[in-house]
Amino acid sequence: MRKLSDLNCFRINLPPVMGGGPGDDFGGAFIVPSNVNKEPLRVIAAVGGGWDHVSVSLENRCPIWMEMEWIKRLFFKDDETAMQLHVPPADHISCHPYCLHLWRPHRSKIPRPPAIMVAPTKEKG
Repeated sequence: MRKLSDLNCFRINLPPVMGGGPGDDFGGAFIVPSNVNKEPLRVIAAVGGGWDHVSVSLENRCPIWMEMEWIKRLFFKDDETAMQLHVPPADHISCHPYCLHLWRPHRSKIPRPPAIMVAPTKEKG
């Protein structure tokens, strides 16, 4: 994850229930204008337990793919892969109905399918 002080222009104080204060290079709360319509994306980022974690929420809807990609580019380095997880329904945990999460493990590389399985490659010539 990027050094979170690089994103201080978006930083807000954490609510008291979450430890209070402005956070640091490894955690904090942020309000980031959506790259789609400038609606405020509420972001909480943390590093700990062997993971980078970023949660993104809006008041009345879930973030869309373009917004999650925007947040991924802001909070993670260009050479880092982050993921959203779709766990079994029995394992769903939710504190907010319109919150999505990005994760990156520290100790292992996230496996990715071969590029050809995602889209055809462009022929050189």
